[in-house]
Amino acid sequence: MKISTNYSAATESRKADHIRICLEEDVQFRQTTSGLERYRFDHCCLPEIDRSEIDISTTFLGKPMNAPLLISSMTGGTQEAKTINTRLAKVAQHYRLAMGVGSQRVAVENPQVSDTFAVRKYAPDILLFANLGAIQLNYSYGLDECLRVVDLLEADALILHLNPLQECIQPKGDTNFCGVLDKIATLCDKLPVPVIVKEVGNGISAKMAHKLIGAGVTAIDVAGAGGTSWALVESERADNVLQRRLGRTFADWGVPTAECITGISAIAPEIPLIASGGLRHGVDVAKAIALGADLAGLAMPFLQAATSSEATLYDLAKVLIAEISTVLFCTGNATLEQLKHSDSLQKAVE
Repeated sequence: MKISTNYSAATESRKADHIRICLEEDVQFRQTTSGLERYRFDHCCLPEIDRSEIDISTTFLGKPMNAPLLISSMTGGTQEAKTINTRLAKVAQHYRLAMGVGSQRVAVENPQVSDTFAVRKYAPDILLFANLGAIQLNYSYGLDECLRVVDLLEADALILHLNPLQECIQPKGDTNFCGVLDKIATLCDKLPVPVIVKEVGNGISAKMAHKLIGAGVTAIDVAGAGGTSWALVESERADNVLQRRLGRTFADWGVPTAECITGISAIAPEIPLIASGGLRHGVDVAKAIALGADLAGLAMPFLQAATSSEATLYDLAKVLIAEISTVLFCTGNATLEQLKHSDSLQKAVE
């Protein structure tokens, strides 16, 4: 596949814009929340367990992890992104967390930026996810490109992200989604690693999850509404009034994260499930697990810490792990499985 130099440069510029806007502008959902705040844990005043023996380790896609944390897909393609990804990979290795990288389309277009994604040397043991937009399967991408990004990362799985709203608002967005589900099914059948499908912040409903599971996806990342609004991000990048207006109108569009988790868990309790979208601390993580998720993904907190310093990033991971452990202790659960199958989490009276 031959990509024009101008097109590749535009993609790299977009990556840099995304980092800057997420860090400097207010692009969080304005009114829609993750829905996790509608739940609370019953406090157990007599846990009858030793906090030092609490175990928050887990296994996802057959790989052991020390905590149910995913450093969600964020970036790549620029020198700043390389620094961020390197720091994220090091902390993921240290604490044995999972990690995803941002869309690797830019590396397919311009192999010279491949090193901004290639973090396996810093994290030889972690669960690592490659990433491409599912929509690219309608724009000349196929098995070869997917294999290329998986091989570049030495990845354990490939994330295909779904972003129809973002593409509507993004300048020159790709909006022909006809037949993408069938192409995902074909890819699931041929790719030698598992395929994970995720949204980018507007959520995957139970109805859509059912279709994706039928297509053969191995796992789902709900990426629900309530965190960063990519409609607002693209509104900040808009080059005309129409795009700017669309971004603001649809700033709160989507299915809240909690609704995605409960909906999918109800119809497909066996599907490996990642909860992301507006999670900001370890209590959110624990709520997501209690609702039925297997992993919890955070992006913004890790991005902010990674752009600050390595020390800040390590501190964040340490705090998140302590927060999750504290929830288990104060609900009388010694493991994540006990938490998930307990009745510790209750919907707050509205």
